[in-house]
Amino acid sequence: MNILIIGATRGIGRQVLEQALDQGQTVTVLARKPPSLDPQRQGMTVLRGDILDAAAVSRATSGQDGVIISIGIPPTWRPVTVFSQGTRNVLAAMQEHGVARLLAVTGIGAGETKGHGGILYDRIFKPLLLKTIYEDKDRQEALIRQSEADGTIIRPGFLTNGPLTGVYRVLTDLSGVTAGKISRADVAHFILQELATRRYLRQTPLLTY
Repeated sequence: MNILIIGATRGIGRQVLEQALDQGQTVTVLARKPPSLDPQRQGMTVLRGDILDAAAVSRATSGQDGVIISIGIPPTWRPVTVFSQGTRNVLAAMQEHGVARLLAVTGIGAGETKGHGGILYDRIFKPLLLKTIYEDKDRQEALIRQSEADGTIIRPGFLTNGPLTGVYRVLTDLSGVTAGKISRADVAHFILQELATRRYLRQTPLLTY
């Protein structure tokens, strides 16, 4: 399978890259700064570019079987548009090149997960530090839902650098749920599994232990 990862230099995207290469997948990375892996590693192609550069996104999307968006930015009070505008570029490129499958990582506080992060997160941390980020992640999710893409929106719980376990909950009914922790490695495990199985096609699963 040919996979494009946008946001592979660190975090979840980096875990997806490493696990995909271990599985023998053919991976293209679009990044402003190439990830610190052996550039000659078999199965990996690195393209310099930015998700906000529509031409670069189009070039990277050509010939792919699926696209994974796993970008992030530091907390900010300023208006944010990178998630929605970047996703708009990806969706346009997918339509241009006939690529159907899209997996996008958002997080706790987007869409129906509002109010499921616990008191400190929901009432203090998110409103004070992440308000504009999640406003744009809501716009990002809306674009995916409204598109013709075979999309899955992935909302991880609170991320850790813990090990890959392969044991976690995948929740689509959030009744009575408060998100817990999950390792970036396990989120990546789910992403690659979902890319293959399409079990949560056009759904928005929450991942947590």
